[in-house]
Amino acid sequence: MEVFVGGVGMVPFGRHPEVSLVSLLIEAAKRTIEDDGGLEVDCVVVGAMNPEEFCGQGNISAAVVNNLGLSGVPSLRVETASSSGGSVLEVAHWAVASGGFKRVLAVAGEKMTHLPTPLVTKILAEVIEPYERNAGASMVALAAMVTQAYAHEAHISIKRLESVLCKIAVKNHRYGARNPYAQFQKEITEEQYFNSRQVSFPLRLYDCSPITDGAAAMILTSETKNVKLTGIGHGTDTLAVRHRVNLNSFAAARVAAKKAYAMANRDPSDIRFAEVHDAFTCFEVIGAEDLGLLEERKGWKSVERGETELEGRIPINISGGLKSRGHPVGGSGLAQAVEIVWQIRGKVAPERQVKEASIGMLHSIGGLANNNVIAIFEDAQTPPHGFGWAPTYERRIEINRDPKDPEEIKGREGVVDACTVLSVPPEGFPSPLVLGLISTSEGHRVLARAPTGAHFKVGEKVFLEKEENRYVFMKAHPVERLLYKIEKRKENLNAKVKGLLSRWRT
Repeated sequence: MEVFVGGVGMVPFGRHPEVSLVSLLIEAAKRTIEDDGGLEVDCVVVGAMNPEEFCGQGNISAAVVNNLGLSGVPSLRVETASSSGGSVLEVAHWAVASGGFKRVLAVAGEKMTHLPTPLVTKILAEVIEPYERNAGASMVALAAMVTQAYAHEAHISIKRLESVLCKIAVKNHRYGARNPYAQFQKEITEEQYFNSRQVSFPLRLYDCSPITDGAAAMILTSETKNVKLTGIGHGTDTLAVRHRVNLNSFAAARVAAKKAYAMANRDPSDIRFAEVHDAFTCFEVIGAEDLGLLEERKGWKSVERGETELEGRIPINISGGLKSRGHPVGGSGLAQAVEIVWQIRGKVAPERQVKEASIGMLHSIGGLANNNVIAIFEDAQTPPHGFGWAPTYERRIEINRDPKDPEEIKGREGVVDACTVLSVPPEGFPSPLVLGLISTSEGHRVLARAPTGAHFKVGEKVFLEKEENRYVFMKAHPVERLLYKIEKRKENLNAKVKGLLSRWRT
């Protein structure tokens, strides 16, 4: 059964200090129902990543239905980390396509700004695989390592990469300033970008999406409307980043894109514009490559040529993206969908209206690209294409040859696959924190820490040691290994001396 889009709505993203999450969801839902002509819905699907920890409230779908005066209507909550808004759309789509429901309200959002930033960062990090999180990894640290791996595979220098990332940040802030629903209403300059502090090399503050409150909603229906949801796909990758074969692209997005293109009988050349999950600026390039919209490992060249601008070949994130519109984690995917529908219906300001916006694509990432959702929306009058996309490269999920972590890894050499220097590490870790994804000759890949102040390049040979339940890597030079052993003996001796003094005093 065909699935059409009825009403859509959104609340302005940003800080809403006096408003609860439920109130944000209700406001978005009411705007959507009003936009739809006030017709009744027969199912409600709610998306939120972690309202229990962010807001101290569970059973959120029942609260939404109760406050909307829809008691008796079935409701459920969907959660796939930061792609929850995209997954809400997916569930609502299948509810209608199956014939089980006629009109389904999808609503998603998150409230985050009322909490201290360190606490928000801690909650967000809970989606990371436990070992990697306990080793000191945060979302930005993993994103930084993926960014560096992309630069290495694309044969682009870090200096040129930073220039590309700057262009993305400046572009998205420019269009966010034209979007009344965006959190950031001001443009930024290249100078401001390069003067912003480095968060996790090579990512700066302006490479990272902000903490945001917000909600969006959409009604999907079997009734004929002027916009259709023609394709949707979902893929899930390994929870641990170190267990993936490729660090420079997101396999789950590629799997999802293949499904969406096949369902819609479309290919990348049909897409007129896209909303790509840019929680970090480099994800815009990687995501667009995963969708087939930009040439693989050459997407950065398209950014340099201005192809992703409003007047370019394939406009991307003309809403301002997560980077400028804001990123209320559980709601971002549905906000992307609302933006696409507004573009197709010509409901946005002329200064950011995409020309010939007949087919738009949504790309939503959950966690560190664990649960990825892709959706294709079309003007209902757009002629069908007749065939789906047959990608030239394999789109199945691959895992590392030996994904199990070794029980013992002492005195082995490895190679740096990616590394970063995290300026603001999680609580309990030294600053700056040097982290690396290191491959061993035995086929393992581990997440390891390095001595503070050390600098490494992708492809560099290193020496690995295991300290209790964590890995440490250092320069492969014998002198570095000797210095490490001397330092460890000092630490052990100091610990013994402290123990003896403690016993003597008692």
